[in-house]
Amino acid sequence: MTEGSWPDPKIQACPIYEPGLPIETVARDLGLEPSKIVKLASNENPLGPSPRAMEAVVGTLNRLHDYPDGGTWRFRELLGEKLGLDPLQILPGNGSNEILEMLATAYLKPGENAVFGEYGFVVYRLATLHAKAEMRVAPMPNLAHDLSILRKQIDDQTRIVFLASPNNPTGDSLKAEEIIEFARSLPEHVLFCFDEAYAEYATNPVDLRPLIAEGRRIVCVRTFSKIHGLAGLRVGYAYSNPEVIANLQRVRQPFNVSSVAQAGAIGALKDEEHQRKTRELNLESLDYLERSMLDLGVWVRRSEANFVLLEVSSGADCFDALLREGVIVRPLGGYGLPRHIRVSTGTMEQNRLFVDLFTRWLEAKS
Repeated sequence: MTEGSWPDPKIQACPIYEPGLPIETVARDLGLEPSKIVKLASNENPLGPSPRAMEAVVGTLNRLHDYPDGGTWRFRELLGEKLGLDPLQILPGNGSNEILEMLATAYLKPGENAVFGEYGFVVYRLATLHAKAEMRVAPMPNLAHDLSILRKQIDDQTRIVFLASPNNPTGDSLKAEEIIEFARSLPEHVLFCFDEAYAEYATNPVDLRPLIAEGRRIVCVRTFSKIHGLAGLRVGYAYSNPEVIANLQRVRQPFNVSSVAQAGAIGALKDEEHQRKTRELNLESLDYLERSMLDLGVWVRRSEANFVLLEVSSGADCFDALLREGVIVRPLGGYGLPRHIRVSTGTMEQNRLFVDLFTRWLEAKS
């Protein structure tokens, strides 16, 4: 390959995103029955998708020869009603990950930078590198965001600040008033991306819509992969002022959200009962997992999302031991946290199985 030809060295330097192991792969590699495997690695909804979403998905199957609604009008209108926003302030994407990539494409270029926490969601890093911009990574003492430290990373070349609360994978949350004050403090040349992937789980969610209405450069990003249980359909959305959404429209791929995904998302939005049941199960699960870990003397951070963070002697060893028993959790060595695992909340039966197997592993290590 001649010098200067593809691939660009900056792209070669990008890390490859490694998702949680799928059940089918574990079953094949370990000779286990797929129905016996419990996946607590990817923060999915253990209740599955809403029945209304499933019904809506089935209703699209006889029209798969048609292109989807390229403007996602029905979806945007329903979201606008739910959020009290004009549909022109909303942009759906192929999962919230695509929205993050679109933001980097639209607002970053070489010589500029994006700011985020050192244990922030890995896609912030990937999107910045794909745009060939600089990363400004803020330390997170005690595995938690400190907004004063984050603020110090911002300079004249900063174009985006990425922040999630609750944060994945560390589970830390910030007070609403802290985030609002931080957003108000940002200079005009900075776009604040507030990642709300777990907003529907939070007991005290942050509402930045009043600041958006003031004209501030804020874009909020949400997903249907978590509480709505539609991770397999890949659908998310951003909301902001019309100018920011118009800029994202300019870099959006045509027909980026399938007709099946649009139908499923619309059905899920209408099923508030399913969301309520999911929240109730999640709170019960968080209580149980936190209490069980404290009883074992294990450091645990309970999140306002649907997972807990645990500190263990070796995240890789714990992951391997549980995997052999058919329980998949997420080791965090790739985040620079080799002594931590992230455990998604499951059904209570799944939670009890995890605690039983984890306790046995812990006793064997002592």
